[in-house]
Amino acid sequence: MMLVWICLAAALLCCCMGFQRFVWFMSIGYGYAVAGIAVTVLVWGAVGGGLTPGLVAALVVAACYGIRLGTFLLLREMGNKTYKKLLDTKVGKEPPVFVKAFAWLFMGLLYICETAGLIFRLGNGAPDDALLYVGVVIMAAGAVIEALADKQKSAQKAARPDMVATQGLFRLVRCPNYFGEMLFWTGVFLSGVTVYQGVWQWVAAVFGYVCIIYIMLDGAKRMEKGHIARYGQMEEYKAYAGKTPLVFPFIPLYHLYDPARDKKVKQ
Repeated sequence: MMLVWICLAAALLCCCMGFQRFVWFMSIGYGYAVAGIAVTVLVWGAVGGGLTPGLVAALVVAACYGIRLGTFLLLREMGNKTYKKLLDTKVGKEPPVFVKAFAWLFMGLLYICETAGLIFRLGNGAPDDALLYVGVVIMAAGAVIEALADKQKSAQKAARPDMVATQGLFRLVRCPNYFGEMLFWTGVFLSGVTVYQGVWQWVAAVFGYVCIIYIMLDGAKRMEKGHIARYGQMEEYKAYAGKTPLVFPFIPLYHLYDPARDKKVKQ
């Protein structure tokens, strides 16, 4: 399908800044790649036909989501010296070019799989249906939650850098940004459930969805590990972490990282 290849080219172009800094393949480039794919599908449909009101709404939400996220991450890294120093410590030495090239291609393909619901809906010439509109609502809700969480976290960390964010959405869940992102991608996946054709389309869509959910949960686990290292001795942090779910609001999943188990593995 020509549309898939063109979307892949757009994704690779939008995340190629990873050759400058490897982590950008998965951060700044990730946001812009999602936006690039959404805009590509929108332009392809506008030129060749096949766009529907529901699909246009989904593509606009996805484009706004990607642009907002990519720009937020870019400005945070460029303007926040503390975060940049922390990132330098975490990332370490840049890998060789051939490793970057492999990661570039893999991430481009992964972003295609994640957005499969939008690409295949246009490619398969599917009409609007109820599930598409449900998906759009979920996408929009996830995008708003993530954007609001990022804004609240930045404000709270600026006011009090010695403690994790605990107000606003962070009263309900410790990782509202990750929850919002998972919600967004759930909407994208659902938007294509009624239009996937053949095994390979289903495999691509399911692979992309499972990967992004795993990435978000693993990110929450790594974030918790870092928080324990920095704030684990603070009674305020212990009280907050002990009563606030980690990823999913109102679901009593409080921890994904176990320091005791990690210590045993290292021994």
